[in-house]
Amino acid sequence: MTVVQHRVPSPATDRMIPSIPMGRIATTELRKMLDTRSGFWTMASIALVSLATTGLVILFADRGDLTYSTFAAAIGVPMSLILPIIAILSVTAEWSQRSGLTTFALVPHRGRVITGKLMAALAVAIVGTPVAFAIGALGNLGGAAIAGVSPVWDLTLTHLLTIELANVLGMLVGFMLGVVVRGSAGALVAYFIYQFLLPTLGLILAAKQAWFSDLQPWVDFDFATGALLEGSVTAQQWLQLAITGLIWLVVPLAVGLRLVVRAEVK
Repeated sequence: MTVVQHRVPSPATDRMIPSIPMGRIATTELRKMLDTRSGFWTMASIALVSLATTGLVILFADRGDLTYSTFAAAIGVPMSLILPIIAILSVTAEWSQRSGLTTFALVPHRGRVITGKLMAALAVAIVGTPVAFAIGALGNLGGAAIAGVSPVWDLTLTHLLTIELANVLGMLVGFMLGVVVRGSAGALVAYFIYQFLLPTLGLILAAKQAWFSDLQPWVDFDFATGALLEGSVTAQQWLQLAITGLIWLVVPLAVGLRLVVRAEVK
């Protein structure tokens, strides 16, 4: 007697469910940065702090210092702090606010979620820096008009692009620390140690030890990134930036991504 087996159709085998497009994941992560009150004001602080810094330069800078480079340098300081914090909070929110269970249930592939967060953070850095530059340009025009002098445009397009790159790298440092630590408070503490304490110790050691003074550009990522703010970057400085970036940014980020994929979400 022959037994005929009939296959019961199932949605899992007979119908392919399309995955969520990466663009939608990235825009969702960008929207999540603005959904909370703290996230909104952190993003808005890019423009607000740029306006406040521009006003302070107009009020207190000497007439001879009212140049575009002065405004850009003044705005660059708070920008270098805000962008990494935005990246840190974007990554760590899934663990600090315990939204990871929902996020990773909707998108099971954690690598796609982290990629979406990276794309959103890069968009903020790439767009936010020109906005700050534009505010600085308006401040330069306004300051020159108030002082009764001609506006001085002493930054080239190349210099503006290297400053933009420096801001993007700073944001990537915050993103890397968020991926490695995965906790808002811990990642913020790690960032201030990473960005301020270690470079300060490096400067002190370079001032006391001649051997480290020669070695510093090859092992100090913050020192190597500083060349981008000067505008004129030599081939050797690009190489130093690549080597230090590999040590202090790429390798820790790769380790952090591996931990994110394997870590238990609670």
